[in-house]
Order: sequence, then C-alpha cells, then structure tokens
Amino acid sequence: MSKAAREFDIIVYGSTGYTGRLVAEYLAHHYAGRDDAPKWAMAGRSLDKLEAVRDEIGAPKDTPLVVADADEPASLKAMCERTKVVLTTVGPYQLYGDALVAACVETGTDYADLCGEPGWMREQIDQHHEAAKASGARIAFSSGFDSIPFDLGVLMLQKEAVAKFGKPAPRVKGRVRAMQGTFSGGTAASLTETMKAVAKNPKLIPILQSPFGLTPGFEGPNQPNGLVPTYDKELGKWAAPFIMATINTKNVHRTNFLRGFPYGEDFKYDEMMLTSPGEAGKAAANAVAEMLKNPFGAKPPKPGEGPSKEERENGYYDVLFIGEMPADEDGNAETLHYGVKGKYDPGYGSTSRMLAETGIALLSCDADGGIGTPGSFLGEALVDRLQKHAEISFALED
Repeated sequence: MSKAAREFDIIVYGSTGYTGRLVAEYLAHHYAGRDDAPKWAMAGRSLDKLEAVRDEIGAPKDTPLVVADADEPASLKAMCERTKVVLTTVGPYQLYGDALVAACVETGTDYADLCGEPGWMREQIDQHHEAAKASGARIAFSSGFDSIPFDLGVLMLQKEAVAKFGKPAPRVKGRVRAMQGTFSGGTAASLTETMKAVAKNPKLIPILQSPFGLTPGFEGPNQPNGLVPTYDKELGKWAAPFIMATINTKNVHRTNFLRGFPYGEDFKYDEMMLTSPGEAGKAAANAVAEMLKNPFGAKPPKPGEGPSKEERENGYYDVLFIGEMPADEDGNAETLHYGVKGKYDPGYGSTSRMLAETGIALLSCDADGGIGTPGSFLGEALVDRLQKHAEISFALED
C-alpha cells in the first residue's frame, strides 16, 4: 500500500506506558474537533490495557486500538504498514527498539522516539541509514526534551547569526538558566541499560565519549566538554555540568553534519547549567557535578513511574544559547543571545507535546529518508508547530 493511502496518519506505540499515555492524551484533547486533526490510533501489547487507558485519558470511544508487541516482529511490520508515522515511547530502545526501527525502514514508515541512548542510536545509523534513504523512511531519534529545544535552539540562533553577520557563529554555548522537572523510571532504566551495553561491548565507549559519536566519517575540532564547574564571565554566574549534554551535543552535531555543515566544519558547542554568582554559585555548581555521578540516588524510580500531573504542569525550562563571533582586528567579538523557553515538566509534560508535534510535522515533510534528527528533517517547520501548539517559545534576545 502506498504511504498516502494508509489507514492512519499516526500510531502512538506504547500508549499504555507512562509517557505514551501522555502523548495519546495530548492528541485526544488538543486536536479534538479540529480540521487539522491527524487520524491516529493507540497501540500496545494488550487490548484490555489499551481500552482502559483510552477511557482513563478521556479519548473518544471510537479511537482505533492496535495490538503490537516488540517480541513479535510480524505484528510491528503489520502496524507500520497501516500508518504514515509511528511514535514510540517503548524503551529502553536498546531493549525494545531494534525490530520497530527495522520494520519502519522496510515499510518506508516515518518514525520518532524519545531516545537518549547514543550507543544504540549509532548502531541503528550504521545498520539502517542507507536502507532508510532508499525506502524513504525518516527515522527521527531524540524527539523530546532531549534533544529538540537544544537542536532547534542552535539551528535558530545560527539563522539569526547569518542574517546579522553574514555567517554562522563558530562557537555556541548552550546554558540552562532554569529548569524544574523530575526523572521517570524509563529514564533511569535507559541509563542502566546503557551501562550494561558498555560492559558487554567496550567499543561503545568512544561513541559515548565523543561529541561526534553520531557523525560517522566526520570528526570535528576538539570541543569544550562542560564537565568541570566554570565561572562564566559574560553572564556573571557559575556553570555546572548538565546531565543531558552528552546526548544533546551529539544530536546538534548530527544536524549540522546531515544538513551539509551550515554551522561550519569547525563548529564548537557545549552545554552547561547556570547556578548563581559568587561562592554560593560555585558551591552549587560543585554540588551538581557531584550529584551527576549518581543522578537517581540509591532507589531509582521504576519504569512506568513519573511525576504527578501537578508536578508536570508546574514544571518549566529556560535555555539560553550564546553565539560567539570571531574577534575583529581590535580584538572585539560580538555575541548573539537566543532563548528557548517551555512550559510544563521538560521530560514528560513538554516532551509528550514535542513528540506528538514531531509526528504531525513529519506528515507534511518532504525531506529525504534516512536516520536523522528533528532538526535535520524538520527545522523551522517544527519550531513553528511547537510555538503554535506546545507552548514553547523561540526568540532572539537583547
């Protein structure tokens, strides 16, 4: 069946899980009665659970339900053949994602997930990128808080740099100014499985360590690593390591790579989290660095657990991107500031909206197939959707 003639626009695979039900709930309510509503379905292993979640989230009784199981590849292929886009929240992806990616590539079905597992992502790139190009399947990893605000924030800053200076900024700093949110069991499980994978396959270590781990065949200049607390003179604050930097930096560099290096082949990028000025800020930055050695504590949350509705709705994030231009003959260098701000808990309340809007944006995308990023496939089209629908702002700052 041709892609245009498929039964559904979007299938949300993993709708009975913690994050999957948030995606389904968003589609059910935000697009209810709208002319631009996609034709979508909920998918998971159990029909009984799908029916229960459909009713719990207040989705219409006639919402289509699809039974598919990661342990049954034939069911995944059958699911993919019915839809233009699959959105999957079934992780850790290194445990449950192989067969679904393969099915989407084979059937030419677009795909988006919430993966922050760079070792597995690189394996998928090596195995499937060329086949996805051939079939037309667009495989978009990391379509949530990791790494959309960062990927698109850099993309938009560079657009402004070219407009103002005639060229991109060779150095960009991503600085998280504020963030309120919590981890779920799925995030903890993904980190645990990544550590297990490294123990079994030490060849993954260089991929995890390198900012260019997702750009096979290209190794750019040495990058600032952001692993040591640093005083930022321009901002007058201390900066601490940021837990998502190891995945976000890789996706930013992959977008630059896949788009033909619009940021330049000498582009440098890092991410850190701002604390405050003075000794208090230094102490806070050091405390964050120490905490990141064991971010989930002695009792990490279990898969399926996550923040309450109140916590999700009270969450937020505010990220500043600073583009540094080369110094002139007098040693003066201009900078550009660009902000990305979002309502809701970044990892779940906002992430569920980002994943849904990525899926809808893919429906009208004309980019070639392959394994890419939301930035490489969608760029400004996704920025526009997120501002219109997901309460995320992108703006140049003074």
